[in-house]
Amino acid sequence: MPDAPPFPGRNPETRVDHNRRLILGLLQRHSRAGRAELARSSGLSTQAVSNIIAQLQEEGLVLAEGRRRAPRGQPPVQFAVNPDGAAAVGAEVRPDRLHLALTDFAGKLLHAETHRLDSNRPEAVLPVLARLIDDACRLRRVPRARLLGCGLVIPGPFGVEGLSAAGETVLDGWDAPDLAARAAGAVGLPVLLDKDANAAALGERLRGVAQGLDDVCYLYFGAGIGLAVMARGIVQRGAFGNAGEVGHVIVTPGGLPCACGNRGCLEQYASRMALARDLGAAGIAVPDVAALAALHAAGAPALMAWLDRAAAALGQTVGLLENLFDPQAVILGGAFPDAVLDDLIARMPLPAGSVARRADRPLPRVLRGASGRMSAALGGAALVIHDSITPPLTAAPAPA
Repeated sequence: MPDAPPFPGRNPETRVDHNRRLILGLLQRHSRAGRAELARSSGLSTQAVSNIIAQLQEEGLVLAEGRRRAPRGQPPVQFAVNPDGAAAVGAEVRPDRLHLALTDFAGKLLHAETHRLDSNRPEAVLPVLARLIDDACRLRRVPRARLLGCGLVIPGPFGVEGLSAAGETVLDGWDAPDLAARAAGAVGLPVLLDKDANAAALGERLRGVAQGLDDVCYLYFGAGIGLAVMARGIVQRGAFGNAGEVGHVIVTPGGLPCACGNRGCLEQYASRMALARDLGAAGIAVPDVAALAALHAAGAPALMAWLDRAAAALGQTVGLLENLFDPQAVILGGAFPDAVLDDLIARMPLPAGSVARRADRPLPRVLRGASGRMSAALGGAALVIHDSITPPLTAAPAPA
């Protein structure tokens, strides 16, 4: 079992919710454990752990997995999270599409769907989202009562002059302070609202290439380019929730003009919209991910030239992130086909002057995410699961 968490459990009954989440989180991350192991890792008494396990078993969230061999005495019963005990929904809203994912309690994808949007305003999208959730539950025979909630993810930033209303990545009307409450009323579930890159990073940590990693940077290709910085397993959101707007970091001073008012922003060189612009100038239309994958397989010169430009800008960005945050790895994921992301990584000139250059590295400096174009939607469901198994920092008591 792992070392004790940064915010250990407390035995008083006033901390029941905190302790439940703590035990669920330990089981979620480490597959299975006995009562004594959970007590040592959580800081709770064995009796407190037994009470919590009994309640979680009654609710169907935890299963007994048999006994583990022991050198002497009665082998301890092992417990594990029940994947079928609950479910979660994730939804990503892009300017032209709505992606929906339904997962089990372990984060395994049960159903995925993409809906093309005529309008991306909340009043048009939320009724569609409610219908897609109902359809997914019916198709996969998931009772509505098992749904923990919906993670709704959108591009940022929010409430920032010059950025919130600039460019092709903007969603009209999604900056309202009551948006999460409106969405909850429309879909009939608790709603967690977050940025697409943050959600995608949590999804990769739950079931992707970031499993077992606590310190990563995740570059997400959605409508533009977003960044999630995870430190000690916690996504860093900043003072106003806008940490990670790497798309508007200048990589070429005096370069291409950006709708934000700057020149030379990363988004103008290495984003999906930058690719569409460059291919359009060559008379090439790419309507979807499959068409882009076929174009890449054919080695289209315009795409190859864009890959070189984008890789140069991204290599500069990766070096910056490494020296700022010292991550275990930088992960690339999102809207591009796997082959395009792999090619970007292969072409990327990683700077020599980086703290990431060390002989004892267990991982490559840059990895491709495993969740594909549904990364953020899957991450939305992961947000809900993460919330159910992670004690909130504000509620964390001082060690006893």
